[in-house]
Amino acid sequence: MPADDVWSALQDLRARRPLVHNITNYVAMTVSANVLLALGASPAMVHAAEEVEDFAGISDALCVNIGTLSPPWVEAMRKAVARMNALGKPWVLDPVGCGATPYRTRVSEELAALRPAVIRANAGEVQSLAGAAPGGSKGVDSLVDTGDAAVAAAMLSRRTRAVVAMTGATDFVADGQGGTSIDGGHALMPLSTALGCALSAVVAAFTAVRPPCDAAIAALTVYGVAGAAAARNCRGPGHLPAELCDALHLMSRDMLTA
Repeated sequence: MPADDVWSALQDLRARRPLVHNITNYVAMTVSANVLLALGASPAMVHAAEEVEDFAGISDALCVNIGTLSPPWVEAMRKAVARMNALGKPWVLDPVGCGATPYRTRVSEELAALRPAVIRANAGEVQSLAGAAPGGSKGVDSLVDTGDAAVAAAMLSRRTRAVVAMTGATDFVADGQGGTSIDGGHALMPLSTALGCALSAVVAAFTAVRPPCDAAIAALTVYGVAGAAAARNCRGPGHLPAELCDALHLMSRDMLTA
């Protein structure tokens, strides 16, 4: 995807300021909200089953993240997803830790069957969700390289009809027809909690202004450039989330083409 197209998508996102409904985990809420604000979107963290359907009605996109799942939250996810699908609005699934426990895997599989626009996951989660190979993760962390899981990503995309945005040292986006590799980011990023979860929210924001495959590529490109810029200002991972937000806020066409 040419840098000018990525820049155009970001400009459209900033102009529209989409409302992104997040049903996400406790660890990621603040980071995701700050990242979305810095990007130019409007975040909302709404997970009560009593109101998610109403909130989906006013949202532009939905991000469902199962990091700290529980039965009441899963029920809220089902309701929000059903409402988004009924309205023809995009939603993104982040199957955090899929493969770590039977319950987590079962919920991931159920949600993946409900027509997400994009599945954003690491390589271990992709392999588990695709049924390609068990044991590809340690808790919520991947033990698999994205290159080794590219076939699984393509298989998962074809089966679910969702774009699969697989992240790692090199990101990979599969749309059932082919795949695109994206370089960027920094080795510090996996050492700062919830940055992957926040990326899923960023993908959701871009789905409000672009088709799913273009949205995923634009989101991963912008986030990777911002992550690399942020890391240059850090001695370690502690301040990385703040620097990442600053880099997203200051993102320019020149940064994307450098």
